[in-house]
Amino acid sequence: MEAIAEHEYAFHFKSGRLCLDLAATVGERWRRRFDRLRTPADLGRWFAEAAVLQSAPRVTRTQLEAARELREAIYRTAKLAGSGVPDARDIEVINRWAARPPLAPSLEADGRTVAWSARRPVEAALATIARDAIELVTGPLAGRVRECGRPDCALLFVDTSRPGRRRWCSMNACGNRTKTAAYRRRRRTRQENGDGAPQP
Repeated sequence: MEAIAEHEYAFHFKSGRLCLDLAATVGERWRRRFDRLRTPADLGRWFAEAAVLQSAPRVTRTQLEAARELREAIYRTAKLAGSGVPDARDIEVINRWAARPPLAPSLEADGRTVAWSARRPVEAALATIARDAIELVTGPLAGRVRECGRPDCALLFVDTSRPGRRRWCSMNACGNRTKTAAYRRRRRTRQENGDGAPQP
């Protein structure tokens, strides 16, 4: 299998929902399929980068495995949002986590900033994510969950565009790469047919 470059392990936050951002910690699901949560510390870092927690908590191997299980249940359930019935086991995993105490909001000293905290931050963060997943798949945006059109991405996102026909998780990333590749193919075809100027 092709080696995974280190930059590919960077987290993505372009889905439009916290629960789908967790699902995006698996890269290229239909191609190389690699896990961006390789270690417990990676999950702690994800919580911080996702602004779920103010700083990276200590995460155990057991908590990492639980987060991965929740992540996959969310991914499979969200893919069916608005158009299918999810697996009972996935529903059970999501409901089990959603039933736990979530993160609690508190005002910072400036009176305008919200901080999220809990006695058990990892479990509370996962509970908050599970609740977000339930809200998504049962709410008005359920039918707007899309899968990125690039085969090497497959990231789920919420299409909030007015016409509801968005194809890419990000126009600046996957959309731009796809359009650039299509342009290069058309240009190469024209050149092979003698319709364009030769390349230097």
